[in-house]
Amino acid sequence: MFFLHLLDFHHIFCLRVHLSVGPVSTCLSAQCPPVCRPRCSCLPMRALVFVALLFCLNDAATHQFTEEEMAALRQRIKSMFYHAYNSYLDNAFPYDELRPLTCDGQDTWGSFSLTLIDALDTLLVLGNRTEFQRVASLLQNTVDFDIDVNASVFETNIRVVGGLLSAHLLAGRAGMELEPGWPCSGPLLRMAEDAARKLLPAFQTPTGMPYGTVNLLHGVSATETPVTCTAGVGTFILEFATLSRLTGDETFENVARRALRALWKTRSDIGLVGNHIDILTKKWVAQDAGIGAGVDSYFEYLVKGAIMLQDEELLSMFREYDQAIQNYTRFDDWYLWVQMHKGTVSMPVFQSLEAFWPGLQSLLGNLDSAARTFQNYYSVWRQFGGLPEFYSIPQGYTVDKREGYPLRPELIESAMYLFRATGDHTYLQLGLDALESIERIAKTPCGYASVKDLRDHQLDNRMESFFLAETIKYLYLLFDPNHFLHGGGTEGVGSWEEGGEGGQCVLGAGGFIFNTEAHPLDPAALYCCSRHAQDRQELRDILLHLSQPTERPPPGQSDSIALKPGERKTSPLLSCPVQPFNARFSVLGQVFTEN
Repeated sequence: MFFLHLLDFHHIFCLRVHLSVGPVSTCLSAQCPPVCRPRCSCLPMRALVFVALLFCLNDAATHQFTEEEMAALRQRIKSMFYHAYNSYLDNAFPYDELRPLTCDGQDTWGSFSLTLIDALDTLLVLGNRTEFQRVASLLQNTVDFDIDVNASVFETNIRVVGGLLSAHLLAGRAGMELEPGWPCSGPLLRMAEDAARKLLPAFQTPTGMPYGTVNLLHGVSATETPVTCTAGVGTFILEFATLSRLTGDETFENVARRALRALWKTRSDIGLVGNHIDILTKKWVAQDAGIGAGVDSYFEYLVKGAIMLQDEELLSMFREYDQAIQNYTRFDDWYLWVQMHKGTVSMPVFQSLEAFWPGLQSLLGNLDSAARTFQNYYSVWRQFGGLPEFYSIPQGYTVDKREGYPLRPELIESAMYLFRATGDHTYLQLGLDALESIERIAKTPCGYASVKDLRDHQLDNRMESFFLAETIKYLYLLFDPNHFLHGGGTEGVGSWEEGGEGGQCVLGAGGFIFNTEAHPLDPAALYCCSRHAQDRQELRDILLHLSQPTERPPPGQSDSIALKPGERKTSPLLSCPVQPFNARFSVLGQVFTEN
């Protein structure tokens, strides 16, 4: 039956693609499903049956990992991390990134020692409190955002602001000395706020949608292009709302929400958004709609923002988008690119960045659909030992000039979420496949190199900071279901900790939300600090009210306290239940005077 399902999938997909974009290749018409061929050359029917049968048997005999095996894999992942991390420190610091083929460094996103910021919370995830403390202190003394550098607003937010916020929220668990009132104050929080303030000039537009680049010293250049990608407009609510809730400054959350609402109003009549937009005119420059590059984290932040902030508006936005996505872009559990106004297929490709989608679906409880889509993506991984940036679904092969794999984390991320949701060890097998592929293909004497071409495993001279921030972190968490980030207590000092004024808040008890760079944020901290800020504001309002002189009625107006028709009695701001004098006197022996 499974074999028939594969053939049915192929026939249906061929028909849909044929009707949408014209005739497909002769290879495709020979009934050769992509999951069953390592290359585009097609197999005879007997061989096809045999390969499909092997595929079924392989899936049916999923290995069940023991606790000992998972512990051993965690040690291998730690070794992978430290090989990359130490290579960066020895050869590239203070540059942004390591060049693993030439054993030196380069600045890429703004000259912030980016890899160190991005990797900081990973140190604690792996249990290294000592190095976390050392690096946190080092960053406070060496990183300066007051520099004449053009920086990506999007990348600086997710990597720098997100990384510093996460490190700040994990500082207590890392054993750092905390300021009174933490997590509502602290040096790493101030650094995150400083970095975010450098991004605010980008949001000063008529529409509220931000420019893509900003100069950290001078603001937005007069010659800056107004065209930016959809994700570059809609990927701020997690970091900026966290900043506002922790610091009490509503500016950050307000600009992020304004950008989201402006983008929401630009969707097409069929409910889709394109890939690139002019932020000044609100005109779509690239009208391809999908869930991959240029759009992905916009949808991710609507869901995660709704969860973290308990925000029905964000969830409602995503659900409307999701309905259009399912109606127009989904074909047999693949997601294609379509024209945003017509819904016709424009690119029948799978992009590696789309692999976050099954994990996002799992957060909403759509497990059946998520599992089927994951299996499609996993079949591509098994074909190449990684996910090419673009994969042609009709041809079952890479797209020209898009054959690389820069060690991205998205499929591993989805595996982590789906394993947490289902306990299915198929997702652990993906983790093992990823670990072994990266070790065999990408490891160099000076770290791990991006794969330039998955067809022949040529390497590129770059190790992106997200390899340490995301790929390794998600791999480790996949094989550690009892980690404190999952609500367990095997790492650090326990499963929760005190925080806030007087230790009145319970923090770190679970429910962490990962930003799109895998930096975990604790919703409890946001509630803790915003509650204290609200209490302080209410107290200020009360004191201000009590300090104002009582207004006397104008001459000739009655001083009667009787209510007028339709008028309702209101309580004063500060009121207590009326008690008889003897009851007051009995409370701890105190005598209450009128003052």
